[in-house]
Amino acid sequence: MKYVIGIDLGTSAVKAILIDQSGNMVMETSAAYPLIQEKTGYSEQDPEDWIKQTKKVLKRVTRQFTGNVEDIEGVSFSGQMHGLVMLDENNQVLRNAILWNDTRTKSQCDHITKLLGDKIIEITKNKVLEGFTLPKILWVKENEPQIYEKLRVFLLPKDYVRYRMTGKIHTDYSDAAGTSLLHIEEKKWSKEICDLFHIDESICPPLVESHSFVGTILPEFADKVGLSQNTKVFAGGADNACGAVGAGILSTNYQLSSIGTSGVILAYEESIDEKADGKVHFFNHAKSDAFYSMGVTLSAGLSLSWFKNNFFKDTSFPKMIDGIKDIPIGSDGLLFAPFLVGERTPYSDAFIRGSFIGVSALHTKTHFVRAVMEGITFSLNESIHLLREKGKEIGTIVSIGGGAKNDLWLQMQADIFHTRVVSLKSEQGPGLGAALIAAYGCKWFATLEEGAEKCIQIKSEFHPIEENVQKYKQLFNIYQTVYDHTKKISHQLLEFRDSE
Repeated sequence: MKYVIGIDLGTSAVKAILIDQSGNMVMETSAAYPLIQEKTGYSEQDPEDWIKQTKKVLKRVTRQFTGNVEDIEGVSFSGQMHGLVMLDENNQVLRNAILWNDTRTKSQCDHITKLLGDKIIEITKNKVLEGFTLPKILWVKENEPQIYEKLRVFLLPKDYVRYRMTGKIHTDYSDAAGTSLLHIEEKKWSKEICDLFHIDESICPPLVESHSFVGTILPEFADKVGLSQNTKVFAGGADNACGAVGAGILSTNYQLSSIGTSGVILAYEESIDEKADGKVHFFNHAKSDAFYSMGVTLSAGLSLSWFKNNFFKDTSFPKMIDGIKDIPIGSDGLLFAPFLVGERTPYSDAFIRGSFIGVSALHTKTHFVRAVMEGITFSLNESIHLLREKGKEIGTIVSIGGGAKNDLWLQMQADIFHTRVVSLKSEQGPGLGAALIAAYGCKWFATLEEGAEKCIQIKSEFHPIEENVQKYKQLFNIYQTVYDHTKKISHQLLEFRDSE
């Protein structure tokens, strides 16, 4: 029996999963690492922490593995997007990595948008946002010129880990798509953007497909973790692209609803969106010559965790959520907007803040729980609404993450999204996607779709209840007015707070 490993380099931890040729998950392990947040809006990590913890999880896998490590024939990666890792001429790290959730780059984003206008969407198919890589590079150039002068190549987080494993420098199209430097359609770094901002194009790493074989494991790395030096390493992809692979979003028949700290609605696209307007993200998929549209809710599971930690600290999540079954749709007139840390889709507003609207003396803590869950789902539905407006047919939605762990929430998604929603028997997301990319690279399957069919099984399905659908449509129409009515107030309150 042959095996492959998928490594998922997340924001808080790295996870490794081992699968066999039958598509069974044999092993899973993870190891955490810290965030470095020196100032408000700053979010960094030490890349050496990624290496240390990746070695730790791989060592656990090989120590528990009862077979011959020569039979672990492939490794691939999924990684947090947009993060900036800067290397000097000796490929040494120049500073901490600046992460996707770092928001210090507003002035750089404004400058990019002012100079490029709609051209940035024409080339990259996306608006430039604080989390993306280009504004980070410009921030370092402006604020840490002594470091920028030493820059010889930048990498994205997973690509740095893979470099330390193989000694080879690359990035794949799905991760490069989130840098604001890639010409999405031409699949090459944009000389126009580089030239406009006086960036030497040579700092951009070579581009490869997600399933591309990029080398074998360096002897010293293999010795440390117990893998064979003959193990093949494949490029891998961005976490959302790999999550799509791991959930079987490889055709237009399926879309993804993922509720983690943030929330994602992702739809497979067969061709370039010639009418891209930046309201939803549009990126290269981990599947060759395919793409995906994606909307993001910044405070999805975060909103529920925040509420639980403050008001249900001694109650389990299942028990807290179970109480909502006796609360009617609409939480008896209570509405929640989940803008705790700003919002991405469709508003791209880092300064909007959340709100409860309609609070009355009859409301209990459980009303607030239901309102929070409905608000999160309405926010995700904004992305589905945009996709439908663009003519996208919404088929079956595969729900993963926290939103798939409760039948009440799954039914809520089916009713609000007005479509069939399914959960999976084994939900491994980006880590499974990375493993499937390695398996495909090792030629276990003729296509990624074949691999996904072998590994992914539906656990349960939920269909919209028409009476609920109509009630939620009315509520969603009200929800869509909240941003416009609270934007000015939110911004004024932030100004007041910062003036204190």
